[in-house]
Amino acid sequence: MFAKLQALEDKYVQLENQISDPEVMADRARWQQLVKAHSDLGEVVDVFRQYKKARNDLQENKQMLEEKLEPDFREMVELEIEELEGKIEELEKKLKILLLPKDPNDEKNVIMEIRGGTGGEEAALFAGDLFRMYSRYAEKKGWRTEILDANETDLGGFKEVTFVIEGKGAYSTLKFESGVHRVQRVPATESGGRIHTSAATVAVLPEAEEVDIEINPNDLRIDLFCASGPGGQCVNTTQSAVRITHIPTGTVVSCQDEKSQHKNKEKAMRVLRARLLDKAQEEQQKAIAGARKSMVGSGDRSERIRTYNFPQNRVTDHRIGLTVHRLESVLQGDLDEIIEALITTDQAERLKAEQTD
Repeated sequence: MFAKLQALEDKYVQLENQISDPEVMADRARWQQLVKAHSDLGEVVDVFRQYKKARNDLQENKQMLEEKLEPDFREMVELEIEELEGKIEELEKKLKILLLPKDPNDEKNVIMEIRGGTGGEEAALFAGDLFRMYSRYAEKKGWRTEILDANETDLGGFKEVTFVIEGKGAYSTLKFESGVHRVQRVPATESGGRIHTSAATVAVLPEAEEVDIEINPNDLRIDLFCASGPGGQCVNTTQSAVRITHIPTGTVVSCQDEKSQHKNKEKAMRVLRARLLDKAQEEQQKAIAGARKSMVGSGDRSERIRTYNFPQNRVTDHRIGLTVHRLESVLQGDLDEIIEALITTDQAERLKAEQTD
């Protein structure tokens, strides 16, 4: 591991010299590529340098103990040795995680699709709760959210809503949210006070760039129609809504959120690219034995992953057995504890897999 890390630090220094070279800076495209490569190595090199310094400090302190020291000073050195050994252990763990293979999609923006499942109007209201939860979480992270398409119900829920979250590391943070989310509560539509169970499905897709997935225009059928729902007279009478069918895969995407046909087509293409990339990657994963064995990162959207229980003020993530008793704050976007636990579990599983290979 040490040799690999030293090679990465050498590469980092080399890149540092290259990006400050006037000849390289004159080639804007190459310079930006090198700056990104330099930035990508920044964290692992910083931790490695801390690790090397801690090891050197430990060696110096151990050498000091071989000398004749005053009792108070010896005690201080021994205490520092203990602290350094703990620090080195923590840095070693961090370095092992940083050296794990990176998901190429981790830095991408996210396209999320939330659909009300079993439970009728109550499921649609819950889908609306999930949309607001992720929107507030994104806002706290300083990310930007934009609705791409929505099918809203009269009570303010969503039969389905598709939106993009733009921000550094959005996909790496939110990719474990795919699956069935279940709610247990007394619905607003229930007069008898009985607890109902409803569900909504969440799909998290990395947003694909045009370079990620090539779409032949001849493979597309584009239909125009009048938008339905709120938006005023022009929305309901103008053919501004767009439906795009990708003929080879049968993938259908529609968008009617904007009054402009051009904008709706643009948004629909963003969703189509993301779905086709996801489909291609899923097929690739299936071809690689065991690629989706991780209970956290299975990506199975039919799997029940989390329950939101209102009577008990409880949120439980079933994949990792985590329960928190602060449902309202979670629905207000306070997701850090749950998301960090999912990421940590995934990292631990991947480290274990690396060691057994």
